[in-house]
Amino acid sequence: MSGTDAVIDARHLTIRFGAVTAVDDVSFHLDRGELFGFLGPNGSGKTTIIRALCGLIPLTSGDATILGMDVRQHAPDIKQHVGYMSQKFGLYEDLTVQENLNFYAAAYGLSTAAARARIAELLDLTSLHPYFTRRVSQLSGGWKQRLALACAIIHSPEVVFLDEPTAGIDPVARRSLWDLFFQLAGQGVTFFVTTHYMDEAERCGRLGYIYMSKLIALGSVADLQQLPDANPPNTSRLEVESPQVSVLLAQLRQFPGVREATIFGRSIHALVETPAIDNLRAAFPQLTLRTIQPSLEDIFVTLTLHIMGEQK
Repeated sequence: MSGTDAVIDARHLTIRFGAVTAVDDVSFHLDRGELFGFLGPNGSGKTTIIRALCGLIPLTSGDATILGMDVRQHAPDIKQHVGYMSQKFGLYEDLTVQENLNFYAAAYGLSTAAARARIAELLDLTSLHPYFTRRVSQLSGGWKQRLALACAIIHSPEVVFLDEPTAGIDPVARRSLWDLFFQLAGQGVTFFVTTHYMDEAERCGRLGYIYMSKLIALGSVADLQQLPDANPPNTSRLEVESPQVSVLLAQLRQFPGVREATIFGRSIHALVETPAIDNLRAAFPQLTLRTIQPSLEDIFVTLTLHIMGEQK
């Protein structure tokens, strides 16, 4: 699908707050049913872009459409077609699950009959039946997030923005929530998801990485693994296995030709200048060295360090 037919089409977005440029010339598009991951450090512009696409803050320059509607001219109409689940839990803790769902149904203008039918669908989708009359304050983090998702999609939006939707909840609850996202994406709902979890990012069809207001990478995991800036010339990415990774890490970081080294479980991922590999094998003959593709974390660290180096 071309950008002009995209469900979300953002072109050269720039957003400034006074002298501060929060988003700098960012372009991307999302297709129907796509689950798009958006990553970047805190303060890099992720939430600002979501709020601008939802019509909550103005664009300084550039253009964006959602479902063919211009975000400047049709913000009220767009709000009827999008759902937004923020990183901060925004439901009413003193109300029950039922009361929260009823409130959001009324806020989106659903009739009593439509609200009743839609709430029944969402209870089935989220498995919230056992907690229907329970106060939200008594729910665990995972069930609160399921309720937040239900409230965000109670009006059956075609586009859903999820701003760090699984922050602070346990791994089982995170996986269950992502299963719901995939189920809805299979029904044609388009998701724009921000996350700091690399395992979640790997589940997305495509990813964008924003750093200091600029979009510096865009594509599938396979695309990002081939980026020239993530694979500097004359370097190799190695996995180094050792029973004492903490001790080895300090040694590798001081070894000539090792540009990066980070612990991954019981091994170390290292970006090494190719001519230095033989020296590394000679210095540490007891170690197992294996050439690997960069992980997402490897890619984003390398890209970030590359930008930081350019700015010095």
